[in-house]
Amino acid sequence: MTKLLTAAQVAAFRRDGFVFPIRVMSAAEARGYRDRLEAHERHEGAAIQSNRRHKVHLLFTWANALVRHPLILDAVEDLIGPDILCWTSTFFIKEARDPAFVSWHQDSTYWGLDPCDVVTAWLAFSDVPLASGPMKFIPVSHLWDQVAHRDTYAPNNLLSRGQEIAVAVDEAQAVAAPLAAGEISIHHVRLAHGSAPNASDDRRIGLAIRYIPPYVRQLKVRDSAMLVRGRDALGHYDAEPEPVADLDAAALAAHASAVDRQFKALYSGTDKTEFRA
Repeated sequence: MTKLLTAAQVAAFRRDGFVFPIRVMSAAEARGYRDRLEAHERHEGAAIQSNRRHKVHLLFTWANALVRHPLILDAVEDLIGPDILCWTSTFFIKEARDPAFVSWHQDSTYWGLDPCDVVTAWLAFSDVPLASGPMKFIPVSHLWDQVAHRDTYAPNNLLSRGQEIAVAVDEAQAVAAPLAAGEISIHHVRLAHGSAPNASDDRRIGLAIRYIPPYVRQLKVRDSAMLVRGRDALGHYDAEPEPVADLDAAALAAHASAVDRQFKALYSGTDKTEFRA
């Protein structure tokens, strides 16, 4: 028996490498999380960026609550089992009428995680209509091997290295995944996906939460992760602490340590010294 997804949804994920839309909270609840994010941005005088876009569940109590949201975890458990680690969480924000985009890529390219039993739950803080540049998926591409990618570091590419698949992608096969605020999509780490610029008049705000079962190993560095459901009997990751208060000294220290490890994994083999803004 499944906890949240239907048997048909589980079958669709196994077959296609993605499933959407999955309602995990009301639009009003999603608006409350957006308000918390935007209150922080107003305080800082700028959109959340650079290192603080990553591992946000270590910085903010409300983001920690999100990666532990019972319905999100129920959907993830239906796909990867009852023992769940949150490996990272990253904001992908496109401002209104913004040229920012995400090139066609596989998430697994530089992560160093093995085996590839890794899923991303992408939570919409805002409505994500077709005009806003929702994610697009190539069905069944999660069954591909790891495909060669090239780094572009293109200024409007939201990916860490501006990486893009180094083979032709048939756009005619792409399935767009528009979402309403409070819905998630889930996709497999090997799935080829990307997104176009936001041509709408509202921000497109999504939080990508990456979940792994404890048997998935990090091959590049001694990594850290947060246990959010079940148990971890293997200890492949150092345990990340929950934040007690937003951006307090302990949260900032834990975040700095975790982001440094992730940076070393994602940028290994390059001369980069910090995450892109």
